[in-house]
Amino acid sequence: MKINEVKIKSIITKSNLPEADFVINPYVGCQHACQYCYADFMKRFTGHSNENWGEFVDVKINAPDTINPSKIQKDALILFGSVTDPYQPIEAKYEITRKCLEKLLEAQPNIELLTKSPLILRDIDLLKKFKNLKVGISIGIFDEKLAKELEPYVASPNQRIDTLKKLNEGGIQTYLFVSPIFPEISDIPSLLDSAGKYIHEVMFENLNIRANNQKKILNFIKRNKPELEELYLGLPKNKSYWNNLKKEIIVECKSKGIKYKMFFHHGKNE
Repeated sequence: MKINEVKIKSIITKSNLPEADFVINPYVGCQHACQYCYADFMKRFTGHSNENWGEFVDVKINAPDTINPSKIQKDALILFGSVTDPYQPIEAKYEITRKCLEKLLEAQPNIELLTKSPLILRDIDLLKKFKNLKVGISIGIFDEKLAKELEPYVASPNQRIDTLKKLNEGGIQTYLFVSPIFPEISDIPSLLDSAGKYIHEVMFENLNIRANNQKKILNFIKRNKPELEELYLGLPKNKSYWNNLKKEIIVECKSKGIKYKMFFHHGKNE
């Protein structure tokens, strides 16, 4: 793993996401090295074109110093972790995410943190000090073996469910982010059964197959579910499949009394 310390001009950037006004990404790259991650498109903007995603991290070492609480919009929603995990393992050493949160305390904006890591439990004391804050934990596949192959350096699905439980018990507003959904593999009913009592809502995002991650995803399918190869080859253009699945998920959520949001066609909240 190649670790670089870099300095930046600003850590808070405008967001194009439907649910966030601004984003904070304390790191460039991610140690989790998820095989399906589409965020490696960032490499061409950050000088990492010749490096493999998951094998480098740039630490934005001065990120907290660029935050001026007096200039923060109090009603703005700031999302931590749109193209990196703010609690990836390197955060245990550098604490960039924690230090950014400490700088934001005075301004009290709306805060949302999205992660796959139990490391967020370290900061429960700090999270409680925000008036409007919620934490999302991402789980796309519930099967432990398949999740390990796709997300080699991520806590297991059950560890992430336990993280939701502990956050919920600590008084933190939580949601489950079922992302990315792997058709015929993700087992959404079991995920909802396991996490349902620890969350305030659930969000869903479909698998985003792009040129940069298609080969890895299809190789995974060939190794583990070869009977699904034809389905996955057609997914990028198969809106009818996703629309039908969306209807099934809505029925499942309503039957369990779980509040939900759908992000099935990327950049669009449905």
